[in-house]
Amino acid sequence: MLNKKEIFPILLIIIIISFSVSLSLDMTENWMVLGGTFLAVSLVMLANIFTKKITAYLLDSEIEMKVWSLERYGLRASSHFKKPFPIGAFLPILSKLILFPLRNLVWMGSLVFDVKPRIYRGAKRHGLYTFSEITEYHLGLIAASGIVINLILAVVGYFLGFPLFSRLNVYLAFFNILPLFDLDGNKIFFGNLIMWSFLAALVLIGMLFAIFVI
Repeated sequence: MLNKKEIFPILLIIIIISFSVSLSLDMTENWMVLGGTFLAVSLVMLANIFTKKITAYLLDSEIEMKVWSLERYGLRASSHFKKPFPIGAFLPILSKLILFPLRNLVWMGSLVFDVKPRIYRGAKRHGLYTFSEITEYHLGLIAASGIVINLILAVVGYFLGFPLFSRLNVYLAFFNILPLFDLDGNKIFFGNLIMWSFLAALVLIGMLFAIFVI
């Protein structure tokens, strides 16, 4: 379900986040910790990605993952970068070094997705032009599915005794629920405000639990 264009950015972000998380771990005696962190981050990120891809497929569309990038830095028409700035690749390390020196907390909302309808399949199933465009509500459903699976895995990881895995799922859900730019939270917010409010409340509870309990 991953195309060639997606493999490199996804792997890059997994490596960057794994390294950032490992900065708060004691690797002086056991380098296996880094491998375990990489595995945990990979499972968390891939679960989010594939759940969104499956949801998109069920909505007669397909998504393509990419690194979150900024094209503008101001409101003026001339305030734009010559090339998109891959902010999603820098925030995990920056957040760990400056903003979040707490319990493996790093920025994880580094991947965003573009979506396009699968017109021929939609026309075959539902009539011509029925699904020729993706609505904001559909975008919100796709984005929300990733957050839901991470919250479920956080609960499963906690009860199975994998605290790092559980926290990472909550962190990814937290940063993705933020209604910023191209992040999932923005798609959910404009797709369905009630859905966003409900998920945001669940994520906030999970975040407090991850910081103070897990």
